[in-house]
Amino acid sequence: MGSTSHAEATTAEGDAPPLHKHPYHLVDPSPWPLVGSFAGGALVLGIILWAHYGNRAVFFVGLAGILATMFFWWRDVVKESRTPGLHTPVVRIGLRYGMTLFIASEVMFFVAFFWSYFHFALFPEHVSGAEVAIWPPKGTLTFDPFDLPFLNTMILLLSGCTVTWAHHALLNNDGKGLIRGLTLTVLLGVIFTALQAWEYSLAPFKFYNGGIYSSTFFLATGFHGFHVIVGTTFLFVCLIRATQGHFSPERHFGFEAAAWYWHFVDVVWLFLFVCIYWWGVGEIAHH
Repeated sequence: MGSTSHAEATTAEGDAPPLHKHPYHLVDPSPWPLVGSFAGGALVLGIILWAHYGNRAVFFVGLAGILATMFFWWRDVVKESRTPGLHTPVVRIGLRYGMTLFIASEVMFFVAFFWSYFHFALFPEHVSGAEVAIWPPKGTLTFDPFDLPFLNTMILLLSGCTVTWAHHALLNNDGKGLIRGLTLTVLLGVIFTALQAWEYSLAPFKFYNGGIYSSTFFLATGFHGFHVIVGTTFLFVCLIRATQGHFSPERHFGFEAAAWYWHFVDVVWLFLFVCIYWWGVGEIAHH
């Protein structure tokens, strides 16, 4: 979706008459695809320069460009959603397909990490230099799964309930319930992130010298933590939009997409808790 030159309008209940003789939205010219492409290239080049030569400037320029592209591009999509006649039922179906495929790609992203984890967990003899074929590797201290990990599991499951509460409140045109549910969900997401950071500070192993177990652990849980931050930001934007009356029972796909993403984050964490924290527990580390 690109930026639109049409005048912004107030929330339209139902669908306004289409602006064209077809139900599709032909976007206006937008600079953000080109800007985002250059910013992505600068980010990758910056990673290489930082890793090999210690030059961080290009990396941060690329990062700033990507963040700016995300902000302004999504701002334009929000404007389009508020302009009568643009987000027709056919366009909204396309948005749903897009979000569905995006979440499917994220599922495969985490499949790679689980594949790596189970490759070494089920066949520990593949670990280089392993004296005994056991998992976790001999001498590796792990977390007690029913300490902080279990608390974080309860927090995420509760956040799934609060975002569902917000969705049902929206469908019933209950604005206060929508705002309360979203506020609680955002707070629970922030609490989860803070507790995971605390958990990392207590880890009996480090990312850079802990071997294959710590590498698979931090990659899987760390990328999940990043997705929690993204989902929390997504829901926070929806909370701001909800306070401004952007959503109605008939038109609220922005919130619906955020809820789908948040439930995906919940499910991934359940797999992480069961497979890595619980099933993969070895010699328990007592703090």
